[in-house]
Amino acid sequence: MNNKDLDYERIIDAFVLEGEYIGHDLCENGHINRTYSVKMKDKYGKITEYLIQQINTVVFKNPDELMENIVGVTSYIRDYVIKNGGDPERETLSVFSTAEGKPYYLDDNKKYWRCYNYIANSYTCQTIDDPEVFYNAAKAFGHFQRILADYPIETLHETIPNFHNTVSRFNDFEQAVKDDKKGRAGGVKAEIEFAYERKKDADKLLNLLKKGRLPIRVTHNDTKLNNVLFDNDTHQGICVVDLDTVMPGLSLYDFGDSIRFGANTALEDERDVSLVSLDLELYEQYARGYLHEAGSSLNDCEIENLSFSSKLMTLECGIRFLTDYLNGDEYFNINYPEHNLVRTRTQLALVADIERKLDKMEEIVQKINRRL
Repeated sequence: MNNKDLDYERIIDAFVLEGEYIGHDLCENGHINRTYSVKMKDKYGKITEYLIQQINTVVFKNPDELMENIVGVTSYIRDYVIKNGGDPERETLSVFSTAEGKPYYLDDNKKYWRCYNYIANSYTCQTIDDPEVFYNAAKAFGHFQRILADYPIETLHETIPNFHNTVSRFNDFEQAVKDDKKGRAGGVKAEIEFAYERKKDADKLLNLLKKGRLPIRVTHNDTKLNNVLFDNDTHQGICVVDLDTVMPGLSLYDFGDSIRFGANTALEDERDVSLVSLDLELYEQYARGYLHEAGSSLNDCEIENLSFSSKLMTLECGIRFLTDYLNGDEYFNINYPEHNLVRTRTQLALVADIERKLDKMEEIVQKINRRL
């Protein structure tokens, strides 16, 4: 991958970017889509930067539906920001259209490209060096949830079917155990038993959905810390990015996955599981920031299940790693043969610690909710 892969002249023409081209750089942070920053200078010397991104059609097989979701959500947020006196150039991504009015450009090699505004004077975080960073990220994701609370959900496409369908994920796991393609099941009996003991957890939220107690909402589905842009000066979260997985779902998926990723005291592939635990301070910071912004848009059942969702999303991730390990590492990239097994054990250790702390986590949510 290098920045010679970008046919910038055709892309500039396709999106009708005005001014003189002065260069582009490859952005190294993304794992799914290939992203470049392209700089243009107008006749007055003003430089404008754009993000040009190649859509990964292996993961996202229907670019039309994908972009329809993103255009709809970003346009909705833009209208909200303008109505409330904010800055639409900083508080949401903007999708540029081609001269033909399409939200993407299809090149001669059948590659799909899109163009976003570049939000300057901002940064992303890869790690949590200060609990306030996690709090500010929670506010950003909570704000995103609240703004989109009344979005016409029926217009959203499911870009990755069953992405957080925990029953479907558990079924995949059971099939992997049964098939035992690589003869690995015998060596992971403890992990398999741990997952089976929690099978009943897999359908709890979906049953609440069926009963009408949980609503379908716009969900981001990748609420990691690095998908928030922070302002260089205020350090507040200003914009939620990486919207490819925006689709209908449960708000609890987003909250739980944030905790799974951000409140773990260890890395996702830490070999020493004694280092794995749920940081209650970080949990409280995130719950406080999230409820500060999203609390008024959530119903009682959603709030009551915030803590459980942290356990469920961690369990889901653990059984996905274990499923892939049993199947021969077909989905997740690995750096060594036992990588998915190490990831599995880390997630299951975090599940066990969440279970030990679940009462305390629920007390934290109740305390915060009383103060709202």
